[in-house]
Amino acid sequence: MSSRISGKVVSISETGDAITDLTHDQLSDVPQDDRTSIECSGHTTLGIFSLDHDQPEMTYVAILGKSGCLELSLIGDSAAKFLGLKVNDKVTVKW
Repeated sequence: MSSRISGKVVSISETGDAITDLTHDQLSDVPQDDRTSIECSGHTTLGIFSLDHDQPEMTYVAILGKSGCLELSLIGDSAAKFLGLKVNDKVTVKW
C-alpha cells in the first residue's frame, strides 16, 4: 500500500520556484529516490533532491530547499511561468 503526504504551494520565489508547505521534517521518512513521485498542477517529477544536485537544465525537480520546505523547480528557468505553477496549487508526494 502506498503512502502519501498532501500540501500546497504557499509562495513563488523570485526565480519562479514553487515553495510548498511541506517541511523537511514532514518528509524525513520519505524515500528520496525514484520510488517517490511529486505531483503539482498536472506535472509529476520523481525523487527528492538536495540543494547540491547535478540535474541538467530544464529538468523539473523537487528540492529540499533553503526555505526549509519542499520546493518545485525547473532548473535554469521559472517553474511558475513555464509550468503554470501558482500559489494554492495542490502538491501530492506519493511513495
